This record gives sequence, structure tokens and C-alpha cells, in this order.
Amino acid sequence: MSNTPHELAEEFPEHVEKIRDLKMNDGHFSRLSNEYHDVNRSIHRAETNIEPTDDLHMENMRKKRMRLKDEIYGMLSA
Repeated sequence: MSNTPHELAEEFPEHVEKIRDLKMNDGHFSRLSNEYHDVNRSIHRAETNIEPTDDLHMENMRKKRMRLKDEIYGMLSA
């Protein structure tokens, strides 16, 4: 599991420096980033059958990741 897809740096390569800066200086962004990372890792583990889950739970995790990603993008675009 050395390369988990959908990491923020891969999703927003043009904002890598801003992501790093906001993680260090904005508590809300840092919390969102950590939450995104956790749900993204859980999705990856489910998709690779390391920790299988049912379809409803997978769908809910993906929706949560999408909401977090949208909020993160909003902060990066501001």
C-alpha cells in the first residue's frame, strides 16, 4: 500500500505549496486534510480487500471524501 490513490498532492498538484502552508497555519484546513487522508486510506484499504466493507459503507465513504475534497478545493481556490 505504498501508493494510495487520491492523495491531495495528486488531486491538486498546482496547489502543493499552498496545501503545505495551510496544513501548518490553518487549524481548520489541517483537520479537513487529516479527515480526508483518513477516509481516503479507508477507501483504499476497502478497495484492495485489506479491510473489505459492504457497498453502502463504501458509497458513504466516497461521498464523504468528495465533500471533504470540495471543501478543501474551496479553501485552496480562495
